[in-house]
This record gives sequence, structure tokens and C-alpha cells, in this order.
Amino acid sequence: MVISHHIAHGTLHVRILHELRVTDRAAAALQIESLVHAHRPERVSVELPSRSPSPMTFSALARAQRMCQSLGIPLTATAAGDRTPLAPFGPETGAPRPQSSLEHGARHDH
Repeated sequence: MVISHHIAHGTLHVRILHELRVTDRAAAALQIESLVHAHRPERVSVELPSRSPSPMTFSALARAQRMCQSLGIPLTATAAGDRTPLAPFGPETGAPRPQSSLEHGARHDH
């Protein structure tokens, strides 16, 4: 088992139980994706096993974030036992959003 979850007040709370490895990264992302599609929560909160996630843990989180973003579901990530969202996955009050030169996956500078 790589994740645990519960739903409360319209939020899907997911906890990644340990730093992910190559062998369980896809499984964690797929489990999160399945839960989101099954429950259609208003928002998703992911608790990471540490404040500095491993590359594989971060990869699964990024995949879940992209999927949630495509469905219009906000996703926040926190470290174990911490309530403060980790950037860039949580709302940053007052922080300007970076301007991207990419729009809808198409390059504009060619």
C-alpha cells in the first residue's frame, strides 16, 4: 500500500505513506486518479511523507496535479504533520502568477 485516503467536507485527503520509488510511483498516481474520478471531490489535499519529496514522489504528485487541473479541481500538497501548503501546489497569497510563453501546449516564439 502506497497511499491512504479519506473524504471529508468535499475534500479528498490523500496521504502518501512513504517516499516513492520507481516501482510504485505509477501505482500511487493511478490510485489518486481513480479516487478523484470515483468521488469527484471539490478539492484534493495530498500529504507528502516529507517536506522535501523524492523525485519519484514529486513525479506522482505532479501527475496528480496535472490531472486535477484538467478537471478544474484544486490540489494542495502539505508535508507530513504540516498544514501549510507547499508551493507551487498550494495557493500563494499575494504572489503573482508567472507569465508563461506557452499557451495550450503551443510555442509562440518560433
